[in-house]
Amino acid sequence: MKKILVLIMVVFAVATSSFAIKPVQYEIFYKLNNESNFNSMARYLNANEDQKDQLKYVFLKTEEKMKYALKKEDLMAAEKVLYFNLGNIKSILTEDQYKKYLMVVNVSINNIDNNDEMIANNNIK
Repeated sequence: MKKILVLIMVVFAVATSSFAIKPVQYEIFYKLNNESNFNSMARYLNANEDQKDQLKYVFLKTEEKMKYALKKEDLMAAEKVLYFNLGNIKSILTEDQYKKYLMVVNVSINNIDNNDEMIANNNIK
């Protein structure tokens, strides 16, 4: 039992440490509130109606808090909003659904990084 708990803590620590991101990368949390993106995410996660309602609420609150944090250019507050999102989403979803959610967020953040690098590399040439 202790090994499982330690493993879960390590996975969570690794996943959250990968979320130390630049302010421009927080835009994913605005896109989650978009109706088509939300529906796609809910379908991918196979969320039931109760989960959808709760996800919608968390995404809305995340967007509000993130706008406020980035407007003030407060990266610490933005990080807190990130943890607010992850903590609440984790309490809503099953373990498998939460893993899928983390994967989507990580891939989206990494795509933003890769696009920035591609644009920077194209401007250098």
